[in-house]
Amino acid sequence: MICAQHLAYSYGKKKVLEDVTFQLPLGKIIGLVGENGSGKSTLLRLLAGVKTPSKGIIQMDGSKITHQSASNIAYLPDIDEFYPYLTGSELFEFYTSQFDDFSMEKAIEVSEFMQVEIHQKMKKLSKGQRGRIKMAATLGRNVSYYFMDEPFSGLDPMVRESLIKGLIKFLDEKNQTIFLSTHELHEVEPILDAILLLKDGRVDSFETLEDVREEWQEDAVQWMKKQYRKG
Repeated sequence: MICAQHLAYSYGKKKVLEDVTFQLPLGKIIGLVGENGSGKSTLLRLLAGVKTPSKGIIQMDGSKITHQSASNIAYLPDIDEFYPYLTGSELFEFYTSQFDDFSMEKAIEVSEFMQVEIHQKMKKLSKGQRGRIKMAATLGRNVSYYFMDEPFSGLDPMVRESLIKGLIKFLDEKNQTIFLSTHELHEVEPILDAILLLKDGRVDSFETLEDVREEWQEDAVQWMKKQYRKG
């Protein structure tokens, strides 16, 4: 389990996150939502060990998360220019050299499932094709936690559907967790177990989808809008 306690992060004098506390159990797909500027990307970077919190602590199974935690965490950043001069297969080879847990066989299986060409340079592929290869490389790692920053951003509905199906098919539902930020909440909602809502750099709500539907009698998008309107 990953536990974040009283996290804060600032860029100079600008506070991005403040007093953020929550837990991420194994075996879940959790959506991270909030308006632009609410701190979603920063939170994912902190969880992945890419950045260090100004205050607070993040632990995985009792051990503090640092940049060295990459051996146990797969992080997919929100960048389109992803190793542009490598082909997909060369990207997989690079991952093999960097991560002991990376499976070339699984990465190729994911890319074939998503019907993407891996023998062209990334810069020559469409954004949708690059998104599929990035997802295949990420899911090719055998780790407990996958942190994904807007993996569906700017992609057409057919590509988003392909990526979402890939998440379900290639995730160990009992032993792995995906924590992903998204603005495509309506499309991702069917696969989510819970939603964490960031508002003004704080955790506004962290609810299971079961509670949202049964107690609030709303879908995820309606629930999120109501949470923002309330104050």
